[in-house]
Amino acid sequence: MTLFPRMLISTRRLRRCQCLQILATCFVMSLMLMWVQDDNDFVNHIKSYSYRYLVNTYDFVNDSLTIGRDKSDAHSYSYLISNKDKCQNENVLLLLFVKTSPENRRRRDAIRRTWGNEDYIQSKYDATIKVMFALGVEKDPSKRNLLQKQLESENAAYNDLVQQDFLDTFHNLTLKFLLQFGWVNAYCSNAKFIMTADDDVFVHTPNLVSYLKGLDQIGVQDFWAGRVHRGSPPVRNKNSKYYVPYDMYQWSSYPDYTAGAAYVVSQDVAAKVYQASQTLNTSLYIDDVFMGICANKMGVVPQHHLFFSGEGKAPYHQCIYSRMMTSHGHLEDLHYLWKQATDPKVKELTSGFWGDTYCKLVNMMLLCNIRYKDTYRCSAAWS
Repeated sequence: MTLFPRMLISTRRLRRCQCLQILATCFVMSLMLMWVQDDNDFVNHIKSYSYRYLVNTYDFVNDSLTIGRDKSDAHSYSYLISNKDKCQNENVLLLLFVKTSPENRRRRDAIRRTWGNEDYIQSKYDATIKVMFALGVEKDPSKRNLLQKQLESENAAYNDLVQQDFLDTFHNLTLKFLLQFGWVNAYCSNAKFIMTADDDVFVHTPNLVSYLKGLDQIGVQDFWAGRVHRGSPPVRNKNSKYYVPYDMYQWSSYPDYTAGAAYVVSQDVAAKVYQASQTLNTSLYIDDVFMGICANKMGVVPQHHLFFSGEGKAPYHQCIYSRMMTSHGHLEDLHYLWKQATDPKVKELTSGFWGDTYCKLVNMMLLCNIRYKDTYRCSAAWS
């Protein structure tokens, strides 16, 4: 009578063990299947972080992308508009390059009247900045000649365009990067700091100039600041515009880099990056990643700045304006934001012990909100 129940219990345990084994096998196989999927973002990030924090070296990445100077295509495009005398014989604190496209005249005009107003910065903050717009040629042949004439007329009025004869497309962003750093090296090496920004970015130039003046006084070097991406994986999803195939970049992680929306470097870093760009394969069309590869080759490490934005738009508030460096995604509201951010009342409200305390509380509510989208991190509220 006791043998049968024991046999029944053993059978149940056996079946339970078999079920657990099957479940464990399925789990492992599903992980393996996910691991080989190139378009799985979660797995790609795991691979990337493992590579970034365990391997923690990109020397062989640099070696794999290095080409001989005689094979470099960095000098294969000619200037259509150069403005090579823009920085001549001037003590330039900041050269600010804005990445734009031929058709974006309204954006350029808005920037000239707001945060890119050189005369305003000179008169209010006693600092010389130069704002230049980097662009290629119109990709549509039927519109190219008309737009080119309009660009030449625009440049005759403002003398602030720098153009080469490559097509102005997303996949040529690295060529626009080379245009900027090549122009700096050739015509504006006297600028103490160089910034690059998109034409839909708001740059709080008064805050930025004050910040850079302080750095200039201490003779800062190897300076590269922005919103830093660490251990980012290449996008392997073929449906994404950021898709990077293995034959273009075979590694699991990019070197650290700053978001291309806006970042700033010291003059010595600009020179090193230009030098590295002359011996690296320029087929990687994601310009901020290419910048990271160039800087990594020269031993330059990016510094995360809490008030440089990524792809998001900063909250509208005086306590944000008092520390803001950049904010992304501004087209129709540029004049409004410039007026609000440079209002003298901002300093009155945010200065002193009570102003600082008030802003810490406000920024906690704005930046540490679970619904808040990616611009400034919650830690910025405590800075």
